[in-house]
Amino acid sequence: MFDFGFSEMAVTALVALVVLGPERLPRVARQVGQWLGKLQRYVADVKTDINRQMDLEDLRKLQTEVSSAAREVESSVKSAVDGAQAQFDSLNSAFDGDSKPAEAPTDWDRIYANRRMRERIRDRRVERDREFRRKRPKRRFYRN
Repeated sequence: MFDFGFSEMAVTALVALVVLGPERLPRVARQVGQWLGKLQRYVADVKTDINRQMDLEDLRKLQTEVSSAAREVESSVKSAVDGAQAQFDSLNSAFDGDSKPAEAPTDWDRIYANRRMRERIRDRRVERDREFRRKRPKRRFYRN
């Protein structure tokens, strides 16, 4: 920062000794040292703040670049998936011919499917019991 040689510092110390005197010189030297320390800490804080701001700007630029690249990849993948879906749909329609698409199941269809599933489970349980020669007690239904 400043170029002070040994001779300039010696002259400054000699002038300070003459002007301030031997009683006040140690106190003033201590005070000047504290001020210089505070000044150095302040300069270091300013430097770190500036470096943080620069790093933050770099990170923001990097974030925008990465997000734009991600959007590009997403759009290309989506277009590829849409193209593949269109080809599958065309193949499916070619195999099916002009048949109508399957209708959505109604509530009754779900009820009957659930009932058939319960009957299959019961049949499997009965077959297993026969296989292992187990006897289950019959269910009794009581009426009021």
